[in-house]
Amino acid sequence: MRLLFCFGIIALAAFAQPRRNQPRGESGKFDYYVLSLSWSPQYCSTPAGERDNLQCGGGRRFGFVAHGLWPQFERGWPQFCAAGTEPTQAEVKSILDIMPSARLIRHEWSKHGTCSGLNATQYLALVRKAYQAVKTPAEFSGPRQQVQVKPAQLKKRFIETNNLAGDGSVAVLCAGRFLSEVRVCFDKNLKSRACGADVRDQCRVPEMIMQPVR
Repeated sequence: MRLLFCFGIIALAAFAQPRRNQPRGESGKFDYYVLSLSWSPQYCSTPAGERDNLQCGGGRRFGFVAHGLWPQFERGWPQFCAAGTEPTQAEVKSILDIMPSARLIRHEWSKHGTCSGLNATQYLALVRKAYQAVKTPAEFSGPRQQVQVKPAQLKKRFIETNNLAGDGSVAVLCAGRFLSEVRVCFDKNLKSRACGADVRDQCRVPEMIMQPVR
């Protein structure tokens, strides 16, 4: 009897686990976008990056790359909204210059792009448009040596360089002491706006380190 009871508990626990890629939301119904810009040198300094020849191989010298363009609610976000047709191989190849991972591109389309209300072609074009709308401040563009900067100063320079909608329109994220990501919030027309409650700074150090490009 005790054995049957234990099996029952295990079965109930397994049933309670959320399914991977579980849809949440309806395509086209969201409040705003978050453009996620990853600092490529930080990724390339990790074991995973060292094995990634496409993004981190000799002479690549990526700085900020597009990690994704995410439809958001004011609180929370939709995901895996529809089984839209995946980007073609040619479409994936066409955006590798700013998003250098075919696997990531397909994942971002499946998880986030399907919630945009756009098809894959339109979504990837919007990713590029959003990416091109954000200029990296000159002093942080392609540093060949390590840079130490206060998170608030990096945020300030992004706001000034791009005429963004104030302190709440940008979030800076760190991995320990190292810059990992900058997030910029846009409305559906790619106009700068304040981020929702879920998009906040995540750096716990007074000064962070920007790894040099490689």
